[in-house]
Amino acid sequence: MLSEKIYTLRRRNGLSQEQLAEKLGVSRQAVSKWEGGLSTPELDKLMALSQCFGVSLDELTGNQSAPPPTKTQEGPPPNPRSKPGSRAGVLLCAIGGACLALLGLLPPMAEQVSQSSTVTLNGTGIFMALFLGMMAAGAVMIFRKR
Repeated sequence: MLSEKIYTLRRRNGLSQEQLAEKLGVSRQAVSKWEGGLSTPELDKLMALSQCFGVSLDELTGNQSAPPPTKTQEGPPPNPRSKPGSRAGVLLCAIGGACLALLGLLPPMAEQVSQSSTVTLNGTGIFMALFLGMMAAGAVMIFRKR
């Protein structure tokens, strides 16, 4: 029944009769009469109700069940490919790549690590392993599935 659907959708969307009336440009009493089944909204008000609640006119006036409420968002919808770990992963990959490039430009630094290292890898190998590990961790964060 239309009156029950208006009531249910208004409540699901967290609106008072006064707030809904203000959105539609009618009085609170008109909304009350619609919900009580004492009157029926005109076509233009039905269209405004369907837009306000995010449902089709068929859902509003027919026997189809109303969908669960949707949260209103300001701005564009989130990018489905953008995951929270993606930014950190891109950052790790970028830092690792930049460090690998610097490693090629700064051989004296790797030589210093080679002389002070007790590990059998020379300094260049240690730095390369560290930076490649950063890049791999970044790639995992980027491509990890939810």
